[in-house]
Amino acid sequence: MSLLSFLFKGQTLPDEVEILDREDYKKAITRGKVQLVDVRTKREFMSGHIKGAKNIDFFQGSAFETAFSKLKKDKPIYLYCQSGNRSQKAARKLVNMGFAKVYDLRGGYRTWSY
Repeated sequence: MSLLSFLFKGQTLPDEVEILDREDYKKAITRGKVQLVDVRTKREFMSGHIKGAKNIDFFQGSAFETAFSKLKKDKPIYLYCQSGNRSQKAARKLVNMGFAKVYDLRGGYRTWSY
């Protein structure tokens, strides 16, 4: 293992996770009915969110996992947070829970309405 691989181990996302830029993300979620989830806090969600998104707060521990267990694991899921950090952590969790394909919005919600 190279030094760079060692230093950045754990920083890469699983193959089941794909990060999309704003335009590709928007195209994907407007093509049809998708599982769209905002993993920010309720307060952040209430201050503005992408139309059709369901709010499942990443910081809610077991409630987070319980809420996601009700979604379809074989259907793609689209995540976002404020900046992309929480949603990447959530994406890793979802892959570990058995979700087949997870998409994340590069830069998070702050890039959505520029």
